[in-house]
Amino acid sequence: MWRPDRQDKTPLYQQIANYLEQRISLGELPPGSQLPSERKLAGQLGVNRSTIVQAYENLRASGMIESLAGSGTRVCGHLWGMESYPNWNRYVEGGILLPNLPFMRIIREASQSGDPFINLANGELAPELSPNEEIIRIMRNQPFHEPLGYGDPQGYVPLRSAIARFLQEQRGIQATDDSILVTSGSQQSLYLITQCLLSPGDAIAIENPSYCYSLPMFQSAGIRLFGLPVNEDGVDPEKIRAFYKQHRIRMVFLNPNFQNPTGTVMSAERKAEVLNCCEQLGIPVVEDDPFSLTSFDDAAPPPIKAIDRNGSVLYIGSLSKVAASGLRIGWMAAPHAVIRRLSDARQQMDFGLSLFPQWIAAHLLESSSLAPHLERLRDSLLLRRDIMAGALHRELGNEVSFELPRGGLNLWCKINNTVKDYRLLNNGINNGVLFIPGSVFGADPGYVRLSYARSSIDDIEAGVDKFAQALRETLSES
Repeated sequence: MWRPDRQDKTPLYQQIANYLEQRISLGELPPGSQLPSERKLAGQLGVNRSTIVQAYENLRASGMIESLAGSGTRVCGHLWGMESYPNWNRYVEGGILLPNLPFMRIIREASQSGDPFINLANGELAPELSPNEEIIRIMRNQPFHEPLGYGDPQGYVPLRSAIARFLQEQRGIQATDDSILVTSGSQQSLYLITQCLLSPGDAIAIENPSYCYSLPMFQSAGIRLFGLPVNEDGVDPEKIRAFYKQHRIRMVFLNPNFQNPTGTVMSAERKAEVLNCCEQLGIPVVEDDPFSLTSFDDAAPPPIKAIDRNGSVLYIGSLSKVAASGLRIGWMAAPHAVIRRLSDARQQMDFGLSLFPQWIAAHLLESSSLAPHLERLRDSLLLRRDIMAGALHRELGNEVSFELPRGGLNLWCKINNTVKDYRLLNNGINNGVLFIPGSVFGADPGYVRLSYARSSIDDIEAGVDKFAQALRETLSES
């Protein structure tokens, strides 16, 4: 985010006025755009409110902005004599794809503000947990001779072959390169499924709570969501039967291993029961499996896809949670007809993923250094989990409760008092810590998801301290 240069001899208020004038002139702030309040902009730019007052006064004097009682400050509607212009506010309120949920937008804006937040909301790996040295070694030792034209929309063939071998060796899944679609992370797989295999008005069953609730793509596509309660063994197949009878659900979306956000693992018996139930009903299972290889136990829990003998499971995975989210490498293993349909849609969207990250991912999956990386990753995540759990016990005692996950990147906490999510999040931001309220995932108020993967070990403890302070302030306001 831009900030005024305190080494520049130009007064701060003039730098800010010049910056806003430039954005207005370039159309980044078109006529009618709402500007931040003086207090909010001062906080974002790290200056006194009086500096913003002066900058706004200059822009008002030049006729570029106007302030109306009860309406705040905005760019003038008739700049330079313009009588008509696009009403961008009306445009951005339209469209098919809905904006992110309000809580998610608040968290994103705070994290991008430049203020020094400890981010326990971010579900990415910390930079030091990614296989950076391994990737540098690949780039140094492996000559790159691939053509840089449009690639296969289904994905780079050597990568698809590497993924097929990886799934066989690591997840017990039988797949060929023809049954693999390379995607830009797991989320693109979910998007393609909603756009190509479902229709407006269709009903699907998802876990409750579930990461799916945080994705507006389902509502944007006109899909009706029905929540399956999650217990220690996973979802109840009888509830799936009931939803099919009542709502004619078309698909079941599951994250059975170290489920996001609860961290639970569906038992092997329950996986078989769920698959059998869905096969009897003739409905597919979409299995999202990003966390299995973070298992802190000796063996990762097997996926449902490993026992699928009839092509009933669309299996989604990625490198985001075990290597690097910035590579944007995900995949789907599915019947050929599905892969062909989604590849066709993918070609309409972007002609396929960039070849270079696919080339890196193919070499990484085939590298002898992958297994040692995964072992180091699991050890580091386990240490971070224990540090977070210890800090929560020390700072909050019986005020929160949680089960220690046996893998994954998150801790799912229940607050043992009544709180309002928006107040807790607001107090967290005021105290310099970010986390995700459980209601984002469809849970009742009083739950939070805390990630231990992104922050440093020192920041995890400090973040829990700040969270504890925010919780105490929230409880005192009740």
